Amino acid sequence: QWSATETKAVVSTQSTGKKRALYKRAKVQTKPSVEPAATHKTKQVQGEKNGGTREVPLQRQPRFYPTEDTKKPLNNRRKVKPTKLRSSISPGTVLILLGGAHRGKRVVCLKQLPSGLLLVTGPYKINGVPLRRVDQAYVIATSTKVELPALPDSLTDGLFKRKPKPTKNEKEMFVENTAEDPKISAEKIALQKEVDALVVPAVKSVDMLQSYLRSRFTLTKGQFPHEMKF
Repeated sequence: QWSATETKAVVSTQSTGKKRALYKRAKVQTKPSVEPAATHKTKQVQGEKNGGTREVPLQRQPRFYPTEDTKKPLNNRRKVKPTKLRSSISPGTVLILLGGAHRGKRVVCLKQLPSGLLLVTGPYKINGVPLRRVDQAYVIATSTKVELPALPDSLTDGLFKRKPKPTKNEKEMFVENTAEDPKISAEKIALQKEVDALVVPAVKSVDMLQSYLRSRFTLTKGQFPHEMKF
C-alpha cells in the first residue's frame, strides 16, 4: 500500500483541479487602471449670464462630410524581409531554367541580387544566354558547381532598369508609332563580354561541362523529374 505522500504525488495537476472544481470558478483579472485621455478643455467665457466657463472639444469636428462612405486602407504592419535563398543554390551552381525564352537551357548562377532574384548567365559565348534575372522558383538546382572568380561590382538591379515610355497627348494619339525598338546598350554588351571572359575559363576547367551547358534539358517517355537526381 502507498502512503499518503506517495498517493498525492501520483495524482496529476489536472485531476486535482477537477476535484477542486476549479473549472466552475470564474477567473477574475484585475486590469490596470488607465486614465482616459482628455477630449475637452475648460474655456473662460466673458459675460455675466454665460456661466463663466464652457467645455470646448480639443479636436473640432468637420462642418461637412462626404455623401458617400469611402473605405480607409488598413494599417500594414508587415516588414519587407529579404528573400531567403534555397540551400541548394549558391554562386557557381549550374541551374536549369523552367520558364522564359531560354527555358530548358542550363545556366550558371552568379549571385543573388538585393531584389531577391538570381543573376544568371549561359555564359553567352557558350549557349547564348545573356545576363538575366530569374526567380528561384523557376529553376532546378543541380549538383554541378563552378568556382567563380571575383565579379564586377556593376552587376546590380539597376542594370536591368528600363526607361519609361513617353506619354502621348491627344494630337499624337492617332499618329503612327515610328520609334525604333529598344536596342541593347553598348555598356551592357561590354559588361557581358567582361563576365564571359571570367566565367568561360572557369567552365572549361571542368571536364565535359561546356558540352553539358550547350545541351538542353528534356524529358522522354517514362522519365519523371521528381525521381531524378540533378
